[in-house]
Amino acid sequence: MQIYYNNLHDITKIRNFSIIAHIDHGKSTLADRIIEFCKAVHDKQMQDQILDSMDIERERGITIKSQTVRLNYKAQDGQNYVLNLMDTPGHIDFAYEVSRCLSACDGSLLLVDTTQGVEAQTLANVYKAIDANHEIIPVLNKTDLPSSDINGTKAQIEEVIGLDTSNAVLTSGKTGAGVDNLLESIIKYIPAPSGNVEGQTKVLLVDAWYDQYLGVVMLISVREGVLKLRDKIKMLHNGSVHEVEKLGFFMPKRNEVNEIKAGEVGYMCANIRLVADCLVGDTIVLEKDTTTKPLPGFKKVQPVVFCGLYPSEPSGYVEMKTAVEKLALNDSSISYEVESSAALGFGLRCGFLGLLHMEIVQERLEREYDADLVTTAPSVVYKMYLNDGTVTEISNPATYPDPVLIREIEEPLAKVSIFTPGDYLGDIMKLCTDKRGSQIDLNYSSGNQRVMLVYKIPLAEIVLDFHDKLKSISKGYASFEWEIAEYVKSDVVKVSILLNGDSVDALSIITHRSRAEQRGRALCAKLRELIPRQMFAVPIQAAIGAKIIARETISAMRKDVTAKCYGGDISRKRKLLDKQKAGKKRMKMLGSVEVPQSAFLAVLKISDD
Repeated sequence: MQIYYNNLHDITKIRNFSIIAHIDHGKSTLADRIIEFCKAVHDKQMQDQILDSMDIERERGITIKSQTVRLNYKAQDGQNYVLNLMDTPGHIDFAYEVSRCLSACDGSLLLVDTTQGVEAQTLANVYKAIDANHEIIPVLNKTDLPSSDINGTKAQIEEVIGLDTSNAVLTSGKTGAGVDNLLESIIKYIPAPSGNVEGQTKVLLVDAWYDQYLGVVMLISVREGVLKLRDKIKMLHNGSVHEVEKLGFFMPKRNEVNEIKAGEVGYMCANIRLVADCLVGDTIVLEKDTTTKPLPGFKKVQPVVFCGLYPSEPSGYVEMKTAVEKLALNDSSISYEVESSAALGFGLRCGFLGLLHMEIVQERLEREYDADLVTTAPSVVYKMYLNDGTVTEISNPATYPDPVLIREIEEPLAKVSIFTPGDYLGDIMKLCTDKRGSQIDLNYSSGNQRVMLVYKIPLAEIVLDFHDKLKSISKGYASFEWEIAEYVKSDVVKVSILLNGDSVDALSIITHRSRAEQRGRALCAKLRELIPRQMFAVPIQAAIGAKIIARETISAMRKDVTAKCYGGDISRKRKLLDKQKAGKKRMKMLGSVEVPQSAFLAVLKISDD
């Protein structure tokens, strides 16, 4: 049964809005208070982070997947309104989720923590909202804390972002203070959706995920007309035709309806088995419609960090591949292809939106599918211009071409915006310079207390340990966001790791020539600690082409073969020692070195220090 107030559909009484903010500024907590205030969930069923459905989201206290909820609200003017709330992630790796949500909304709540002020992702997300032509309401959160600086935060918003804060709402996600004023501001300032129930049906596909019972579930925003059960629909990107089997709203539990009208956000099932068949950002129309043009969609997601995933035991490859395929049904931003390694056997080369995204996917594979994984060092995409005129993109050291064939190499540069208290400015500038960065801009705000730095830094330097070092230097107060700016010519080389003379491609890395010797030495030293001793000496070497740039040796285990020789001629002992030496030489020729999983993880932890 469809739920409307007075059984009427009045598009002027609908508000579609999202909550955007920097990570940890309290989006999910404020969403909980709004849901409580609208009494969408019974008190006994209410829990913290109610819109975060995954265990990993609750444990880490972060939002990974955007969630939507439809709320009924009776305003102070006595009118009944329908509020469609979208809670978005704050971390930079999930910015694509944010852009998808904003496309389905008409306004945004810009949430700013009054104890932290404007931070990097605050700025990045508000620009996305401005690009989507949103009406933006500044919301100052955590006003109940003693360290809250309301006036300073308002000044920052006006100075750094350029937003008027005269209509800013003061709230506390923890206590629920100000939620009533916030809901009235949403009614007053955020416009109703544009659309006509009488028009030709036009639907935007906002998101899609796989449900083991329903198949693919699609989050949709109906822009024009009405979508009804049993309608024959057509996907404009591939022309495929399906029949609508289920329609509904998240309130926040699924609530099935017979139709969804213009201006509303809901979900749809149409007996589709593969998420790949549902292009996020696609336009859905009725089968008989031949005139409707596609709605403006989203740009296709581009992975920026790649790594190899291998099972710890070669026999576990099939199970691991099945697990990745299942996970990819729920996360269309993962890309993967089969690769093989002499050391690790068959595995998958996977692409991710960032290091946190990579870490989350790995943890979900281990937790939800019991996969036991070995992860190779992360790498970015390099452009190789070969002597024969061809251009190829390389993200895997194993596919790095012969240096003789390469004319030039380009690496991606990221434009990095860093917000920091002025006390840490010198150390952060040194960090950026050490990471081969070049400064573009430096601005002070809010009485010279906070600084915004803009640098161009190679992406390969950011994905290694930049975030950890930035947080360490600034005691956690600095924040940053980045976007790929351009590709530039660079002197990049492949550092190969040889164990007992054999190259181990899974341990090889691609790095700038100025860093090559440093990282080669650090990696050899780390592997010497981690690889167990053998009955023969094992040389560990780092090489660029045929040139060895670093070496460590794991000494052989020594058995005292002369222990039973009491007295007697020295030649007897010498004969036993020579025999042992010849045996070790033969063993070294035939022996293979087992590399523990911790050795592959060591590549991730190699620092520039």
